[in-house]
Amino acid sequence: MPSPSLLLRDRGLRATSNRRQILDLLGSRASHLSAAEVYDALRRTGERVDPATVYRTLEVLTEVGLAHVVDGPGPKRYGDGSEPHHHAVCRQCGAVKDLPLRGLADAARHIEELTGLRPDASGALLFHGLCGACSL
Repeated sequence: MPSPSLLLRDRGLRATSNRRQILDLLGSRASHLSAAEVYDALRRTGERVDPATVYRTLEVLTEVGLAHVVDGPGPKRYGDGSEPHHHAVCRQCGAVKDLPLRGLADAARHIEELTGLRPDASGALLFHGLCGACSL
């Protein structure tokens, strides 16, 4: 995977410290993070960052395709934009789980046949239900 600096420059963005760190953070996590969680993670590393900067950076990274956003209950959650994938979202707690495109290709085609609905530009479909913790 190319360095965050190279990815940012390829998209015409300055490779600021905050942008590089947020991109690194999203790429290193298996879960999707809210802006507040990104802010908290950066602060725990000793980074001096403003919450508004985190939010603006996440929006910019989403606009250029280096990150993606998943809406659900609660705050928006952001994930790495390097590999298109589907999402399962818990309608109670808002937890987001990645689902591979490959494993759901037949289901996505069938959904399109039934509804005419196609995945968006990111290739993602959202599946809503209850996660294991919330369904107990």
